[in-house]
Amino acid sequence: MINTIIANFKMNKTESEVKDYLMTFLPRYEGKVDLTLCLPFTALHVGRYLCQGHDIRLGAQNISDEEEGRCTGEISGRMLKDSGVDFVIVGHSERRKKFKEDSKIINKKIKSALKNGIGVILCVGESLAERNTLKTFETLRDQLESALKGLYENELERIVVAYEPIWAIGTGKTPTAKEIGQAVKEIRRVIADDFSKNASENIKVVYGGSIDSKNVKQFTGCKNLDGFLIGGACLEPNNFLKIISLC
Repeated sequence: MINTIIANFKMNKTESEVKDYLMTFLPRYEGKVDLTLCLPFTALHVGRYLCQGHDIRLGAQNISDEEEGRCTGEISGRMLKDSGVDFVIVGHSERRKKFKEDSKIINKKIKSALKNGIGVILCVGESLAERNTLKTFETLRDQLESALKGLYENELERIVVAYEPIWAIGTGKTPTAKEIGQAVKEIRRVIADDFSKNASENIKVVYGGSIDSKNVKQFTGCKNLDGFLIGGACLEPNNFLKIISLC
């Protein structure tokens, strides 16, 4: 059942543009899903103020793997928590590739977020080369096990796993509903193997990668899928509202 929607604004929209967006979006949002808006750092305070009373969670797009100190330009978990952040995206392929974030850094970021009372949206997914060589499941297992290393089972209650195949992000290409279902099944199998069957059944798993209002209905029936992580298609408020209404 689709009940979780996460919007990743990425590096889009200024503070004033986010304000205009929310002034259009919020009066029409009916609150039928568990919604998290991952805004730019500069607009988190706008989201915190305007989303009050709307049962919408506030998300950040990054977190430092350090708690404080000589980390110019970084944002700590404590800072995010004080800004009203409920969730943070960790492990997105754009961070892995462009900023060279490896499994050790991702694991530290997850632990920092949880330590500061912030939920985690953990992104995992295979490259096109890995898909073509039938290594999707192997990649998902490696990414999950390295990211969740050292965590206790009860901490998984604050983690959402986002299956985002790298080759589908911003390309207009998507896996089939069957392929998404198989990936979700594998993610839950890894959680069952490393933690428990109960943890596997209860952890939320969402799909992200070129979801829009034209194709979202193809995936709403995917077995054991809880929702979607939406990038570019969330940036126009009326379009995003349409996507939500179709879920």
